[in-house]
Amino acid sequence: MSGPAGPKPIAMPSRQSLRGLDWFIFFLADVQTGFGPFIAVYLTTQKWTQVQIGLVLSIGGVVGLIGQMPGGAIVDYARSERLVAGLAVATIGMAALCYAVWPIFPVVVTAATLHAAASCVLGPAIAAISLGLVGPMAIGERLGRNARFASLGNGTAAAVMGTAGYLLSSRSVFLVTFLLAIPTLLALGRIREREIDVAQAHGAVKREVPDKRATSVLNLCRRPLLIFALSVLLLQLANAAMLPLMAGVVTTRSSQWAPVLIAACIIVPQAIVALMSPTVGRKAQAWGRRPLMLMAFAALAVRGVLFATVKDPYLLVAVQAFDGITAAVFAVMVPLVVADIAFGSGHFNLAQGIVGTATGIGASLSTVLAGYVSDKFGSSVAFTGLAGVAALGLALIFLAMPETRRSAP
Repeated sequence: MSGPAGPKPIAMPSRQSLRGLDWFIFFLADVQTGFGPFIAVYLTTQKWTQVQIGLVLSIGGVVGLIGQMPGGAIVDYARSERLVAGLAVATIGMAALCYAVWPIFPVVVTAATLHAAASCVLGPAIAAISLGLVGPMAIGERLGRNARFASLGNGTAAAVMGTAGYLLSSRSVFLVTFLLAIPTLLALGRIREREIDVAQAHGAVKREVPDKRATSVLNLCRRPLLIFALSVLLLQLANAAMLPLMAGVVTTRSSQWAPVLIAACIIVPQAIVALMSPTVGRKAQAWGRRPLMLMAFAALAVRGVLFATVKDPYLLVAVQAFDGITAAVFAVMVPLVVADIAFGSGHFNLAQGIVGTATGIGASLSTVLAGYVSDKFGSSVAFTGLAGVAALGLALIFLAMPETRRSAP
């Protein structure tokens, strides 16, 4: 039985398609930023109780968690990733408009559900479009570029929406989000459909004779994917609670400067991600995936130890540079390693959904467990525990995770 022919040579899509993808990711990051902390602020101004706000956020979180694998499967099944992405962006834009125009409980719950469901297909769709455009041998550098534009979009949107909320009203944030969906769709339209190799976008390869075993879902869920999903779960378990816990510590030690310091703690990692991500993509092909993942987990463990020991709130901003290293590496590594593992299966996006589910579980458990430990034993113990989880993830990569890098034929 004939096996896969191996990765294709590097594809050469047009400059128009590549620039279209750049700006699609930039504006999409802008759109998604509008659904962050601004939701709680806006609904509070609409006289919602904290219980109602918490319920809406929880519904969105649950839908986002259980929708990861179905979302990836939908992208794998679709014949046009661009169409799927466009429908998802339009849905998110309408959800933002619903928040702004009808802030009543049934409408907001529906909008939160639709937003979470649409977001479940957008991540896989972006990775699939990227892979379909440039091919498996150039995907590392492309994913690095994706992470750079996403980071720039997040930073720009936070500034624009924060300014709009301050000068106008918290409702204006969602109107801006709705309007930003328009340039997002226009940028998506710049990507030429014919340049996206559909089979390549799904992680499939052409075979002279069909190989049912290689393309089965059971074969996909083998040891490397499960080990990587567990490592991502540990990453989120260690990482998700660090910034919220640190924000509480900073507020206690320097309440006057807390908002500025916390904003700086968000901006510093985003700047590092924007600077480092393309280099990470290139080095992932030159060095392999494992050295970079080991570096990211080491940075996360060091960050946890420093948060537990550093007392000066201003030095904590400098410690956040380690968060930028971890974020830059894994923004590229998650879709890249999944693409390596799923090569030839035709289920690249389903595999992304499996890892996305692990991401959601880790992040959800992190804030609950770290908050409990902090309340019972203090923040230093909580940070030390998170550092220990990061060290466990580092050991898992070192001892059990195989190198997944592919060489050009």
